[in-house]
Amino acid sequence: MRGDGSELNERKKLILKAIIEAHVKEGEPVGSKYLTQNKQIALSSATIRNEMSELEEMGYLEQPHTSAGRVPSEYGYRFYVNSLMQKYRMSQNELARMNTLVKSRLAEVDKLLESATQLAAALTNYTSIAIKPRQSATVISKFKLVFITDEILMLVMLMADGSVKTGQIHADLKISAGMLERLEMILNTEIAGKHADEISMPLVMGIEKSAGEGVSLVGPVIKYICETLGEDSGGEVKFSGVNHLLEYPEYADAHKFKELLGVLEEKRDLLKLVTEADENDNRPQVIIGSENSVEEMQDSALVFQKIKSGGRVIGAIGILGPRRMDYSRVISTVEYIADNISELLGASSGLPPGEKDNPDNKT
Repeated sequence: MRGDGSELNERKKLILKAIIEAHVKEGEPVGSKYLTQNKQIALSSATIRNEMSELEEMGYLEQPHTSAGRVPSEYGYRFYVNSLMQKYRMSQNELARMNTLVKSRLAEVDKLLESATQLAAALTNYTSIAIKPRQSATVISKFKLVFITDEILMLVMLMADGSVKTGQIHADLKISAGMLERLEMILNTEIAGKHADEISMPLVMGIEKSAGEGVSLVGPVIKYICETLGEDSGGEVKFSGVNHLLEYPEYADAHKFKELLGVLEEKRDLLKLVTEADENDNRPQVIIGSENSVEEMQDSALVFQKIKSGGRVIGAIGILGPRRMDYSRVISTVEYIADNISELLGASSGLPPGEKDNPDNKT
């Protein structure tokens, strides 16, 4: 089968790897003369040309009609990602920047994803994408009331999808620990697990009767809960670093670039890609060129990984760039960010984080 690498000897693999990494770095077709400068390839220019010709016949390389050099084909990139690519080792500076995200202790998915997209775009110089898929009818699994000041409390809501939402409530009275403990118990008994349309006026009146001296907190707390349950759950897509794509000649065609932006802004196709991906695959997933069912994205590559909390998929972080993407760096970045967000959300929700794959596993 073309692209599975079974017909390649070690010499061809070495040459293919060198061509792909040179093309990713330089953006130009790679010739035999360039490869003779590679100390790992102790071969003559003529021998390299013969090997390159055979790799082209096998479908791993292509030859632009304007150049004597070769560029990788989609099959070449796919084999590289699956079998040749070495794991990228992050620098201390990159790790430090990523750890700022973890140390932020942001509990809300939306804020975490927004910070993650900005960081991923800055680290990779590609466009980063945060995807929050459509959720089924939302309910709150657990409530926690946290004392902030004498007049302010924080309402912490663990959602059924594993995410955490928070909000500050300003009170018209002096708040005591006893008030919060009592109201928290009532909310977990009467409201947890209910949909917005199940929170009726008789139910709220019953809560007010049970709240004791904290009765005046019930109104604003219930109002915030109902607003949270009523939020649109149709799925969200956020971007950072779209301008980075303009730095690559692959996006020089203004018409094609406009079509790609249209797909990103429409968001439906991206949401579908993530929703239909294997839910049990905890590794970064790589879609190269025509492997993508979205026509406007078939000149690009997309790497994404789902984010889980409590075993549930609550979002995804991804990188979009040209097919000659620095896959090793991008995959490591996506994996590190997604794994740490999953663990952070698991810790903040009190639920066990999902199992992490061995970081040395290949995609």
